[in-house]
Amino acid sequence: MAKDKKFRKKKKLGSYPFVSVVFSVTLALFVMGLFGLLLMMTKNLTTIIQENVEMQVFLNKNLSQNEITKIIKTLSSKDYVINKEGISQVSHITKEEAAKEFYEETGEDFVEFLGDNPLRDVVVIKISPEFHESQNLVEIKKEIGFIRGVHEVTYIESLVNSIRENVKKVSFVLIGFSVILLTVVVILINNTIKLALFSQRFLIRSMQLVGATTNFIRKPFLMRASMFGLVSAVLAIGLLASLMRYLNTEVDGLLELLQLEQLIVLGTGIVLIGIFVGFMSTFAAIRKYMKMSLDELY
Repeated sequence: MAKDKKFRKKKKLGSYPFVSVVFSVTLALFVMGLFGLLLMMTKNLTTIIQENVEMQVFLNKNLSQNEITKIIKTLSSKDYVINKEGISQVSHITKEEAAKEFYEETGEDFVEFLGDNPLRDVVVIKISPEFHESQNLVEIKKEIGFIRGVHEVTYIESLVNSIRENVKKVSFVLIGFSVILLTVVVILINNTIKLALFSQRFLIRSMQLVGATTNFIRKPFLMRASMFGLVSAVLAIGLLASLMRYLNTEVDGLLELLQLEQLIVLGTGIVLIGIFVGFMSTFAAIRKYMKMSLDELY
């Protein structure tokens, strides 16, 4: 009996199970981060799809090169045309290029058969996602139609409407899942820390009985909780990075759907949530145990 007492390890103020708490918090943050990556990839993929919505501007026949160049410059200056790195997403396809492309796809040379090329030069513009509403597209089509030298303006209205509606549905679903998942993660981390602190409730009462101040009791718990949150966040980020490297070897171009700035924001968010939730959960649990009577602690 005396030997057992000799080797009995004393509890240290602020200490509670390291492995179980870090494992649980890491798992919660990993799941949250995984969903965050899915959210970012979905958003970026949606943007790519939206940025490929095109309008075809068919030109009148027998226009001079200067007239065609003027039309292209006019379209390039419009705010509804996508501009990437200072380059307007406007392309010019000549009727000769269109005939050649048709021949390569079908193997039929209609120019030789007809003795003439009935196609028209076309300028293809990519419409910015902010202008994908039906009314905006109608107004854009009408505006371009008034440009001198333009014969006709077309776009696939049903495709644009389908993309817009699907983007709205996906956005609502992802926002809903985000709120639910964030709530679950916070509750899981909170309950994990509360359960870990449960074993410290009598030590907290003992410190109160010997005259320790509230801040003196709280400080080691809050410091350790913050450290656990930071360690868990770093482990979660490491697991996410390893998973993404593996998935990129299986799915070509997967990492192209992610941007460095977004990854930095996600990583920072995981760290802040890990530390903040751990700190606040510990603060609330300590306050609860310090207000309990001895009978309630049992």
